[in-house]
Amino acid sequence: MSSEFALIRRYFTRPPRHTDLAVGDDAALIRPGPGMQLAISTDMLVAGTHFFADTDPEGLGWKTLAVNVSDIAAMGARPRWVVLAACLPAADEAWIAAFAKGFFACCDAFEIDAIGGDTTRGPLNLCPTIFGEVPTGTAVTRSGARPGDDLWVSGAPGRAALGLAHLRGEVVLAPAWRDDCLAALHRPQPRVALGLALRGLATAMLDVSDGLLGDLNHILELSRVGAVVDEAALPLAALLEACGDPVRAVRACTSGGDDYELLFAAPADRRTDVADLSARLDLPLHRIGYFTDTAEALQLRGHDGRLHTVSASGYDHFGQGA
Repeated sequence: MSSEFALIRRYFTRPPRHTDLAVGDDAALIRPGPGMQLAISTDMLVAGTHFFADTDPEGLGWKTLAVNVSDIAAMGARPRWVVLAACLPAADEAWIAAFAKGFFACCDAFEIDAIGGDTTRGPLNLCPTIFGEVPTGTAVTRSGARPGDDLWVSGAPGRAALGLAHLRGEVVLAPAWRDDCLAALHRPQPRVALGLALRGLATAMLDVSDGLLGDLNHILELSRVGAVVDEAALPLAALLEACGDPVRAVRACTSGGDDYELLFAAPADRRTDVADLSARLDLPLHRIGYFTDTAEALQLRGHDGRLHTVSASGYDHFGQGA
């Protein structure tokens, strides 16, 4: 059986792209570019909580890094470095090799250096810490939304939730959409290019990991604003085709989570700029509402035009969720 250090050398040591000293010493040495701030995030994935224990390890390797890349994208930063702490039940080299293949495929896709970490034996638990760069003072935070700003979301949030419901036997997905929804769940695509392009345009931003309405509440709290979400403007077409159930489609879109799309505020007079950005990136961007001056009040406008107060906290590891 290979030792811990042999496994690290074999599967997790690669030539760095932009690192002074990477894997092999007591610590890595990195040098941010001139005029740059570091954006740092960590996001733990635990078997049985964030993924099924029998999840394909290559897809899990991609997702383990991708969900962290998404946090950096949501700041308008460029991902640069990652360290990975991994708790593994056993030194299963076939599993580790497949996991590493997916993990480094994500590294290659976003030009990230894996610069260290740690391994130990125990229940399956994967915890990357990611470092990104953003020009000083330009990071897009959750606290800048203003009354009158438009509310936008990228892509088609809810597909991952339908993929999970399919695996749990709760819904039968149309064959044409099954693979798409499962890919959204297992291989999310962080919106790095969008995040970078939104610097100077978005006034507030986050990634949708715990449900659109629940995550929106974080912007409302930190920006001290309210919001109205227009149900008729939600991107439901793909979800409806996939599951054929309007109620489930709305629920998946608004509270499903695990999408890693970007939810952002932008001034109403910049709609043309957002539309141009959508065309340039070939990525749908949907205007789904607007921000109000009623602090932390979240309302949903139904198809009948009536406003309904929403209480949506999103997924909570220590609570009942939305």
